[in-house]
Amino acid sequence: MTPSPSPGSVPPAEPAGPASPVEPVDSLVQHATDNGVLWITLNRPAAMNAVTWDQRERIIGLLADASADPDVRAVVLTATGKGFCAGADLRGSPSTGERVSGDVARMIRRGAQRFIGAVLDCEKPVIAAVNGTAAGIGAHLALACDLVLAAESARFIEVFVRRGLVPDGGGAYLLPRLIGPQRAKELMFFGDAVPAAEAERLGLVNRVVPDGELTKTAREWAERLAAGPTRALALTKQLVNASLDADRAAAFAAEATAQEINMTTADAQEGVASFVERRGAAYRGR
Repeated sequence: MTPSPSPGSVPPAEPAGPASPVEPVDSLVQHATDNGVLWITLNRPAAMNAVTWDQRERIIGLLADASADPDVRAVVLTATGKGFCAGADLRGSPSTGERVSGDVARMIRRGAQRFIGAVLDCEKPVIAAVNGTAAGIGAHLALACDLVLAAESARFIEVFVRRGLVPDGGGAYLLPRLIGPQRAKELMFFGDAVPAAEAERLGLVNRVVPDGELTKTAREWAERLAAGPTRALALTKQLVNASLDADRAAAFAAEATAQEINMTTADAQEGVASFVERRGAAYRGR
């Protein structure tokens, strides 16, 4: 029997054993590269894609590999079934026995925060194609992506308060930067489900599409990104993310450095040449 998902990232006081039967992680996290786009698909629909320890580690590894792979130029995160990700299910995670002071903070740093950081730090643009409920760490997984597409049936839930928990996985960092502190507090204090249309109005998602068009739209967006100047996009992502924590002087200095780095790339030279020659640019991601 598949265990019910834990909505946050804090395990029970007495950690349970791994789910049985144990499924290979490659079946739980499907991945394939097509036309320069790495598709990462959570495939645990019976548990609304609550993410296990081994799934989390696999996704972190895939995102790190995507950064280093010149053949991957964009990433899509999505899921099967009716849930995008219902939160963290740590029942199969390694147990170290009796908990001592500092264990929870260490677990959060190594787990939820590292998971969300892997999305933010990926050097390729990452699109979330949210097919259903995104709750707890699942909501933060989506919101950490560079672009968020949501099916009409999707909804986002800051579920932590319902369980008496503090948000983790960067929620208190991400939400105020997306929608402001008052709106972020409203979502986190009440834990109400936010339908896709409302999430779009608030600015949590870029676009809402009919359920049947989600994959098609995600593919169109991802392939446009994959055909773009990959290093310029990576540097742009870094600049935008860093700007939220920097003063003007630091942001301007980072921008100048990014321009210096980018002008050494073949794609930058191609972009300038195509403008001068009045033709379309053919970017190769290098």
